[in-house]
Amino acid sequence: MSIWLVGTAHVVGGMPFAFILARCWSGTDVRYSGSGHTGATNVLRTTGVSVALAVLALDMSKGYVMVLVSRSLGADEVMQGLVATAVVAGHIFPIRLKFRGGKGVAAACGSFAVLAPTAALGAVIIFALVVWVTRYVSVGSMSAAFALTPLVYATVSSPPVVVSALAVAILVLLRHGLNVRRLVAGGERRLGERGV
Repeated sequence: MSIWLVGTAHVVGGMPFAFILARCWSGTDVRYSGSGHTGATNVLRTTGVSVALAVLALDMSKGYVMVLVSRSLGADEVMQGLVATAVVAGHIFPIRLKFRGGKGVAAACGSFAVLAPTAALGAVIIFALVVWVTRYVSVGSMSAAFALTPLVYATVSSPPVVVSALAVAILVLLRHGLNVRRLVAGGERRLGERGV
């Protein structure tokens, strides 16, 4: 069951909702528009608010449903943490799109809404506050990722969940490498601006 759960989590995480909905709604291929990432932020820039919100909800549901299913099947916390990590990894590196995915933030949020709901809420609040102040989604995402592990450590007395939070945070932060370079160069787009 362990291998099946982790494999299924990766496949579900790799469901390219941003690619599918943007293509169906406007014919846009998000892999070659905006930032080139298959996530809600790029859909917002290239397709519109309503589609972006749908993508956000669906990407969050990938993590939420898979961790909930693993828990209902009797998986222990180690396996639940592996499932959460696999969902995020699947979203970032989707097999269907030749490993060109999103940043993993929404999938992580959904996963930890089950594993560590208080910590997930805290990370969401940090994300919202940072984006509100800076208007940089990338800065908000990285701030939430940095905060996730200490928040989980402070609210959940479970080493496997803390390790999973650390692994997910590292994946998300590494995926933002290009954003960091653009921030340093002054080329990062703020929320509401079109382009990469």
